[in-house]
Amino acid sequence: MKKFLFLIFTFFISKNIYADLPEMIISEEEISPGIALVFEAAIKDDVYPSAKFGSEKDSDIHIEVLANWNESAPSGAPLGGFVAYLDISVEITNQITSEMKSTKLLPHLNMSDNLHYALNIKLPGKREDIYMVKFIIEPPIGELGLHLDWREEVGDYLSQNYSFEYQNLDFTEIANSARR
Repeated sequence: MKKFLFLIFTFFISKNIYADLPEMIISEEEISPGIALVFEAAIKDDVYPSAKFGSEKDSDIHIEVLANWNESAPSGAPLGGFVAYLDISVEITNQITSEMKSTKLLPHLNMSDNLHYALNIKLPGKREDIYMVKFIIEPPIGELGLHLDWREEVGDYLSQNYSFEYQNLDFTEIANSARR
């Protein structure tokens, strides 16, 4: 019985350690109107279809943005709900070589974060190099209708233009990790 309990305990501990394996929170921000953003670098993953979302084997990291309504959101917005239709892109610059990669983040669905914006990406340089990451958030253009009540309470937009830049990021641990 002790051996069985030990095995169960070990399974849950290793599963929890695996679930917690590294996910790098780059920053948390809030933008108007009541949108909470979490910028992350996670372990690359198998995302279908890989031709569109980046091949796990050809990537270094899974760069992502969680965009959810918070307590400051307009009336009717579901607290914690995914904010759709944002146009989010990322620029990753190698601070050693100045090589840069820019790409648009696309909506993803998984069991832990649910809907979020992300992409598997190959870093523009060595995994051990230091990087600057700039996240650019833009409103949808011509893709989203805005009812009169929204326009009266919030304005003629889902969000304004924002950019957030973070320097001296070391992705070595994330890039050298594997999910399986």
